[in-house]
Amino acid sequence: MKVDAGVQRLLLDLADSDAEINRLEHRRKNLPEDAEIAEIGKSIDAARDDLVRAEISAEDLGREYRRIESEVKGMTDREAKDAKLLASGGLAPKALTELQHELNSLGRRKALLEDEMLSLMEQQEAVEAERNRASATIAHLEEKLAALNESREKSLATIDEDLAHVRERREGQAAEIAPDLLAIYEKQRANGRIGAGLLRARRCGACRMELDRGTIAQISAALSDEVIRCEECGAILVRTAESGI
Repeated sequence: MKVDAGVQRLLLDLADSDAEINRLEHRRKNLPEDAEIAEIGKSIDAARDDLVRAEISAEDLGREYRRIESEVKGMTDREAKDAKLLASGGLAPKALTELQHELNSLGRRKALLEDEMLSLMEQQEAVEAERNRASATIAHLEEKLAALNESREKSLATIDEDLAHVRERREGQAAEIAPDLLAIYEKQRANGRIGAGLLRARRCGACRMELDRGTIAQISAALSDEVIRCEECGAILVRTAESGI
């Protein structure tokens, strides 16, 4: 294929635009905010798990506290009743002894339960502190997450604006290139390769491979309008004054 050398050189500008588009698209898919957002999401999930565990523990402790509290109240009522009966007098000695024994037993049992209540209260305080800590952590992380999402949206908007500008520029560049030459370039890119590169110092500007002397000699002998392709990667080799041939 023969295409004017000046038109072939336009491929370098087109390739630069495509490279810039690729860079911008890569940036769009790999925003630094994305990694931070993912990490914060994991931290929020962990803090929510801590909060759930603390709330379950609080419910269990509260239920146990209420049970013991009810039992202590029952003992207190029973103590009051027995004390009133004891104070009334008129009880047989055996009944009096049994009643006094019951009061002593109730007192010991009640003291043990009250100690358990104190222990439960301490546990409840610790669980409440953990619940408050988890809630505060979630609130802080969610605030940080909101700021990161806002920053991410701004980054995306900037990249999208740059992409639109480069794509518009690329469209104008492509319109100036001969259709047959552009078709070769686009087919090369469709295969995931760079479409064109500058030949400089015996190296292909697309794949960076150094060409052997025989190949360089053939390229030097070719007319300036001859379309030359890299034997290694298939890119169109664009020759300019920088090519040194």
